[in-house]
Amino acid sequence: MHKLRFFSGIALLALSAGGCGLAAASPEGDVVVPAEPTLIDFVDPATVAGLSTRTLAEGDSSNGARYVHINYPELADAPALNRTLGAQAERQLRDFRRRTQGGGYPRPELNVDWQLAAASSQAVGVRLRTGEFLGASWGNSTRTFWFDPRQGKAVPSTGLLAGQDALPRLARLVRERLKERGKQVERDTVTAGGEEFDSMAFNRGGDLVVEFDDCQIGPCSLGRLAVAVPARQAASLLSEFGRRAQEGVRNVEAGGPVPGMPANSPAAVSNQAGSVDCAEVKCVALTFDDGPGPYTGRLLDLLRKERARATFFTVGSSAAAQPGLLRRMSSEGHLVGNHSWAHQDLSKQTTSKIADSLRRTADAVAAVIGQKPTLVRPPYGAVGNGLRDVARRMGYPLVTWDVDTRDQDGGKAADIAERTVREAHPGAIILMHDIHRETVDAVPDILKRLRGKGYSFVTVPELYGSVQLQAGRLYRSGEPAFP
Repeated sequence: MHKLRFFSGIALLALSAGGCGLAAASPEGDVVVPAEPTLIDFVDPATVAGLSTRTLAEGDSSNGARYVHINYPELADAPALNRTLGAQAERQLRDFRRRTQGGGYPRPELNVDWQLAAASSQAVGVRLRTGEFLGASWGNSTRTFWFDPRQGKAVPSTGLLAGQDALPRLARLVRERLKERGKQVERDTVTAGGEEFDSMAFNRGGDLVVEFDDCQIGPCSLGRLAVAVPARQAASLLSEFGRRAQEGVRNVEAGGPVPGMPANSPAAVSNQAGSVDCAEVKCVALTFDDGPGPYTGRLLDLLRKERARATFFTVGSSAAAQPGLLRRMSSEGHLVGNHSWAHQDLSKQTTSKIADSLRRTADAVAAVIGQKPTLVRPPYGAVGNGLRDVARRMGYPLVTWDVDTRDQDGGKAADIAERTVREAHPGAIILMHDIHRETVDAVPDILKRLRGKGYSFVTVPELYGSVQLQAGRLYRSGEPAFP
């Protein structure tokens, strides 16, 4: 198997076998500071052949009772895992819809992102990270699913264990380590029922890392807790598959740090910018959000065949996982924009989290195409003062739309095409989503009919000619910017 690179894991509030927290830095140069035991080295998905992403999404700033963005991976050689992750996504969506009937303000939001806890010939582990906003604050949880390539089977985290008999022993070990956390932690809630063990993975040393959700075993103020059961103690608890998964993590050679944004990356531009003068001809900007996805490759084929260009506002986590599609976008004359890292409503975030989300996405894109995306499309089109301030400081113009094809609502390709053609006008910024098959199916008809009306298809900045888009300003169409 080819060499894998690793993302740095998330440093969770943690408990090791001998204490909690990170060791203090030592002035002695030859003293090794122990690694955080609950740190999981996540595999860089760009190194995994045959990986793509799927997305379930709902809502934008003008319609819908809730915001939903559920993203999960698909692997070409793991159909059972794909079915399991798809069923989990549908289950979470149905449950969230049921619990948020009638909506509210601010809108309730469900966001599911993912990471690869392992990816080897021995085992694949997918860690789903769920965030929910129900009006006050975010609540977070994790769930990790595993796939056994030898058996072709997907299992929950408890599938790492040697049957139900291992659960009581694991619960005892975990409770023992939770003593260090103090009386706030409700250790007695960790039982052999198994509900607390839905997110387990291994660190590089082979220790079994058990994660708990916010509020699961103590006050919400504690955030997420995690315990690392040392490899020597975990060994007798593991199933045959669990031991293979453990060894798969131990044996993978790290390929060094994930490459960051090249120094002094130029601003992203279409390599065909300037080939159309929108002061002389009718122009529209087709924009595609939320990808790359499973239909983006076919969309690029269609656009190349018809010699049409578009602006792709990519979600950072999906873009990082599918660099080949980003390279095609850039090389074939399209413009790559920034749609945040995980598609959370940025108007609900602190300025530091907004900046981190935009910077991570820009770095991931620049590492692939050598250009830094400067246009930002806010998820759901939601813009707050915090986002405006961050965009102004970081040099990002904000771009929404004035023609909504409403492809997020479902419907047939013919209906999407009809709405697009009917509402198009010179200077229009048209909202579409390349995560939907029906949207891509509608594109040939859209291109043919609008071209028959004399339209040219350009990237967003070209609508404005020589006028430079200004950081922190909001652009909804090829007209003067909104303050």
